Amino acid sequence: MISGMDKEQLQSTARALVAPGKGILAADESFGTIGKRFKAVGIESTEDTRRRYRQMLFTTPGIGEFLSGVILFDETIRQKADDGRPLPKVLEDQGVIPGIKVDKSTTALPLSPQEKFTQGLDGLRERLEEYRGMGARFTKWRAVITIGQGIPTERCISANAHGLALFAAFSQEAGLVPIVEPEVLIDGDHTIERCYEVTEWTLNRTFDYIYEAGVELSGMLLKPNMVISGKDCPEQAGVEEVARMTVECLKRSVPAAVPGIVFLSGGQSDLQATAHLNAMNRLYDDLPWELSFSYARALQGRPMEIWKGDDANVEAAQKAFYHRAKMNSAARSGSYSEEMEKEAA
Repeated sequence: MISGMDKEQLQSTARALVAPGKGILAADESFGTIGKRFKAVGIESTEDTRRRYRQMLFTTPGIGEFLSGVILFDETIRQKADDGRPLPKVLEDQGVIPGIKVDKSTTALPLSPQEKFTQGLDGLRERLEEYRGMGARFTKWRAVITIGQGIPTERCISANAHGLALFAAFSQEAGLVPIVEPEVLIDGDHTIERCYEVTEWTLNRTFDYIYEAGVELSGMLLKPNMVISGKDCPEQAGVEEVARMTVECLKRSVPAAVPGIVFLSGGQSDLQATAHLNAMNRLYDDLPWELSFSYARALQGRPMEIWKGDDANVEAAQKAFYHRAKMNSAARSGSYSEEMEKEAA
């Protein structure tokens, strides 16, 4: 059981992460992922280029107006800015809460190699203690669910839901707010209806295990996919259909005690991710949870293209990053519009 004081601390941090007008930057790409993204825009991936890139994002003037938190990678939480400040301190000085990704990526599910299982529970208690000492106040763990012929299976969904619940319990024990991320992938030619079915199944299983693990719902956040057509589906759902089906699915599977839902962008373009979040907040004003964002590519894509590893481009890249964060801040209240994009251009 979590003590009253610890519970209040978890609740306070969780609420701060979904404060009105603010969202979370996912800057927790693994070496492989950021290496691919850097290569695509002509940047060599080294420890220093990764440090300089994230420093560029974190030192963007005024970014704390739109960001409540940043999810860091293990390498990043240990790095320092040019002025000697640890990167978590750089964020704190902007009024932004540092967090940390704690899973250790995925492996093929035994006897079902086309499905994935997330690793990282071994040694987690000790790693959480270290990360808290470095300034982290929240954590994140991602599970991956693939839609395809004959998949997902109950075995895959239950195994990953169990892992997410144990991660959340370990995090709360350490005084850290867990962000639980069960991602139904956009990859495939499945319909939006199939995405809805699998997302509801995954979320219900996840919260079954979260309840059994004794996790305090008011001291955690959920980071799900939106209910959306597979990227290769010949019939792509429109913005309002995505918004309505996503919220309907969440109503059927997410307890009201959870303070906030911070969506992943999951392969959407930056404009799509903003438009979908905006539609949800515009169409619904009586939901039990805050609807916010925890985007990676949908916030970073354009700034990375502009920066290209050249310090001469820092100011222009920061301007693009600030703009994207501002647009998603507007989407938090349903007040985003295409005209806002045009005005900035």
